[in-house]
Amino acid sequence: MTTGRAVMFLNLAAVVLLLGVRRLHGSALPAVSSYEFTAYRMQQFNLAQHKHGCRGAIVVAEARSADEPSLTRRCVIMRVQDFTSQKYFEAQRQNAAAVLILLPRNTSSIPHGTIQSFMVSESETLQKETLMPVYVAPEDEQLLYMYEEIKQAAATRTSSIFVRVLRSMVTATAFQILVSNNAPIKAVTDNSVITLEGVLPGSVEDAPTIVITAHYDSYGLAPWLSFGADSNGSGVTILMELARLFQKLYSSSSTRPQYNLMFSLTGGGKYNFLGTKRWIEENLDHAESSLLHDNVAFVLCLDTLANGDELYVHVSRPPKPDSPMHAFIQLLEEVVSSRFPSVKVGLIHKKINLVESTVAWEHERYSLRRILGFTLSHVEDPKSELRGSMLDTMSQVDFRRLKRNGIIVAEALARYMYNLSDKGSPKEVQVFKGQLDFQDSRISSLMSFLTSVPRATQLLDKEPGHMLLVNSLEHEFKRYLQQVYRHTFRQDKRDPDITFFDQMNQPVVMYRVKPAAFDLFLGGCIAAYLGIVYYAIQNFGHLYTKLKAAVKPKHQ
Repeated sequence: MTTGRAVMFLNLAAVVLLLGVRRLHGSALPAVSSYEFTAYRMQQFNLAQHKHGCRGAIVVAEARSADEPSLTRRCVIMRVQDFTSQKYFEAQRQNAAAVLILLPRNTSSIPHGTIQSFMVSESETLQKETLMPVYVAPEDEQLLYMYEEIKQAAATRTSSIFVRVLRSMVTATAFQILVSNNAPIKAVTDNSVITLEGVLPGSVEDAPTIVITAHYDSYGLAPWLSFGADSNGSGVTILMELARLFQKLYSSSSTRPQYNLMFSLTGGGKYNFLGTKRWIEENLDHAESSLLHDNVAFVLCLDTLANGDELYVHVSRPPKPDSPMHAFIQLLEEVVSSRFPSVKVGLIHKKINLVESTVAWEHERYSLRRILGFTLSHVEDPKSELRGSMLDTMSQVDFRRLKRNGIIVAEALARYMYNLSDKGSPKEVQVFKGQLDFQDSRISSLMSFLTSVPRATQLLDKEPGHMLLVNSLEHEFKRYLQQVYRHTFRQDKRDPDITFFDQMNQPVVMYRVKPAAFDLFLGGCIAAYLGIVYYAIQNFGHLYTKLKAAVKPKHQ
């Protein structure tokens, strides 16, 4: 009887202890113990013998906040609001296992200053290569839960040593990040770059040609999250509207000017304007007849035009006073001063450095072949972070300014081609109004279409949805232009101009687990329980006698 009571007593004690430990183990964990999501790896490419982006992909590490003092062999989790180049390089210095950036699904709620700060850090991060895997994942409820947990864990570093140890052993939740792809990262050199070309023929033979061009690809930290609204969805949108409006003028012999108007949409613009380079070579070196062979008045490149109250004219050499380019720039300033006096127009002269293997602006590709050209942009510095960021989305586009810039370009072109100033037309005259006006709905639709999928160069000839975008642009060209050609340039696999790499999107598993300290705590609890059991069995008779004596007075 005594032995049976002893066993019952010890079993009850064990159950109470295990329930307590289980409660401590599960109190901080949500119902789901693991969660799988897709993350997008940082850019990885080789361009002109320079390596950019991250070279690693595999991650097996515990998640930690960037505020933790020790990040070695940890996966550092940062939101856009936290991410700075200082924190990124500190994680690199401490040999962190990886960096995971959480990107908001709606960037319109992010303060402008935070966006600017992130863009600057993003640009600095992409300048050099790193072996540390860097991933970006769109935020969701589970990832934000993890983020808050590890932030709270980092905050306890300022608590007392007792609180820190207790939380670490009992209440804290650790998160294990796992990217396990055993396949090695492979180089991709079979990418093709597509350039579209279309013409509105002038009213006379051997007419001079004006070329209007824009690159259509995007750039950012992660290719799969780079939508390029301002850079350069804005340039493509204005170009497509110019093609539509001038097609109406060219459709009638009475309003057709004595200029050929050539339009081109080029690929590979974010990678040294590879599509532009190959297109010029094909037209000048490999084609028997081309409008670029003949009299080219100037080339107008449209790049990043959806914001700001500044319009910068970027040139490789100052235009001569009697040149067509000089005349057009004067008319551009005339349109701005008469209709949009709040806009500032500036001329920026930047010589081409022949020692460098890359060019800053698209017009430099033409300048190298002695064709006069310039780039129109609201960006002053060609290295500006605005020209390549994951946060360059529709929410950052000012449609009023985008339309205004399109009107400025269109009116200046019309005044130049129809020689309106020399004919005595008032400076305030508007060519594009009524049925010839820029349509708000079309501008919005074009921009929505262009930002519906990421337009990174390495995706545009691989993914069906991305290929559809280029096909749709070609369809629009055929709708308004003549002599539309699609030029597909493939790289030499033995000596490619640019080398991309695969595994740009990966499945990631996040496990919710207890930290290693909890195992020590649980082991201590079990050892204590076994010690109590052993002591109780050895001395149960003595303990039972004392317990019985203590209970008897109560019953009496």
